[in-house]
Amino acid sequence: MPVKKETNNQLRTVSVFILLSALIIIARLFSLQVVERKYYSALAINNHEIYKQLYPRRGSVFLQDTRDKTKEYPAAVNRQYYLLYAVPRDIPSSQINSTTEFISGVLNYTPEEKNNLLAKLSKSGDPYEPIAKKVSEDIKNQILSANLPGINTTGQEFRYYPEGNLAANILGFTGQDESGALSGRYGIEGFWDKNLTGKSGFLTGEKGALGSLIPLADRTLKNAEDGADLLLTIDRNLQYKSCEYLREGYKKHQAKSASLILMDPKTGAILSMCSLPDFDPNNYSDVKDVSVYNNTTIFTPYEPGSVFKPIIMSVALDLGLISPFTTYTDTGERIINGHKIHNALEKKYGLVTMTNVLESSINTGMIWVEEKIGQGRFREYVEKFGFGKKTGIGLDTEAAGDIASLSKSAEIYYAVGSFGQGFTATPLQLVTAYAALAGGGRMPKPYIVDKVRHTNGQIEKTEPQSEVVISANADKLVTSMLISVVERGHSQAAKMTNYYVAAKTGTAQIASRGEYSADDTNHTFIGYFPASDPKFVLLVKYEAPQANWAESTAAPVFKDVAKFTLDYYGIPGDKK
Repeated sequence: MPVKKETNNQLRTVSVFILLSALIIIARLFSLQVVERKYYSALAINNHEIYKQLYPRRGSVFLQDTRDKTKEYPAAVNRQYYLLYAVPRDIPSSQINSTTEFISGVLNYTPEEKNNLLAKLSKSGDPYEPIAKKVSEDIKNQILSANLPGINTTGQEFRYYPEGNLAANILGFTGQDESGALSGRYGIEGFWDKNLTGKSGFLTGEKGALGSLIPLADRTLKNAEDGADLLLTIDRNLQYKSCEYLREGYKKHQAKSASLILMDPKTGAILSMCSLPDFDPNNYSDVKDVSVYNNTTIFTPYEPGSVFKPIIMSVALDLGLISPFTTYTDTGERIINGHKIHNALEKKYGLVTMTNVLESSINTGMIWVEEKIGQGRFREYVEKFGFGKKTGIGLDTEAAGDIASLSKSAEIYYAVGSFGQGFTATPLQLVTAYAALAGGGRMPKPYIVDKVRHTNGQIEKTEPQSEVVISANADKLVTSMLISVVERGHSQAAKMTNYYVAAKTGTAQIASRGEYSADDTNHTFIGYFPASDPKFVLLVKYEAPQANWAESTAAPVFKDVAKFTLDYYGIPGDKK
């Protein structure tokens, strides 16, 4: 009988083992079908579903119609493209040539590209060979309809810029980081990358000794939070038209670069911002020089020249040191710290008023004004007007300019500084300073993002900010002087029939390695209009154009853009 007892014990052991195995299987099935059903359903359908849950969708960027706030235009969005790839081991050797011929024809391959494709498809046993990225849906369908063995596609999300080059230097572009997610570079995409990217989700679970997830353990899948959308202050129509006017002059005068900024002086909102040369952010890698990515309006500081004179004149007016009719006798030159300074074309003007100093852009007259202000107050006001520091506009990458020369005690630095030499400023800093002259003495903080729209429905609206830099009275006086500059002085190329324009021209020598070029100059024209109640401040700048004076290069573009803008908004004339 001992044998029977032993047999029963073995049967019990086997039964218990079977029962435990069954319980484990049932528990596992329950986990898969009930507890973790959502997770494994998504995984079973497509691994991309999990990717979508873990990785957020990048927010979009929009331009607007500032006349009709309901109209918006996509400037940077996400678009579904396809990766075309081959599994060479699945391609019959007899079809390699015909498959190569077909795909090369659809993709318009060159002979060299066709040979490279043939080499890829000829790798027998190879499980994967990428063929083309960013394939459109039409091309994908055309290729798949041919039912070619071993040729497949998979969806990929890329950044798409519907307007091409328009506002490219404002927007920037995106690349891919190590995880494959989109990452912003330059402009809006770079500065606002964190807001546009959103927050990644995560998948957690308990792991065993070997690092794998324990099947029956709890798991947490937190969905990603998509990035915010941005509405820019840029008006699409103004952006297109003003940049086209700038481009015409850029080509005509063979300039090295060009910049344009149109701002609302009351709020600091940027309505248009152009930088040339530009690029197509959809194909950003096609550029020959990466410096093209830089936005010249914020990245490229330069010695502004005579357009700086009205700012210093407004300081003397604010301090009560002069009036528009204060006179001074010009002898044509000054010698300061051993340096001879003279007027353009070495002209001598004799007895002139302060208004005449701006009308004829007299360098020695500005030195006389600067000496009345004094070094300490001169530097104080230059800093007050925002020079030497970034504006904080919210674009990548902004430069601060350099006013270090005004920390030195030698009088020569302040003398040349009075007419815009010896220090550097960006076009954005200059147009912002002029906005103070147009805005009753209040200088606005420039901004280019109107609204940030979060996925939870929250909307952040940018509130305009400003600070007083000069008195309203000084502002009125310098405006009257600048109107005279356009009506009777060196800036008559910007004179308009029905509108008063307050503006100044500047043709400045380009400094290089401690010397000023004998041939190359920067041409700038800045002003605001209608001058009786300024609604716009505009800057046009050309770097090293093949022409002598800004009055013949930047000023005509200023006038064209100003006229279009006034017509666009239907602003009535202020000339009676």
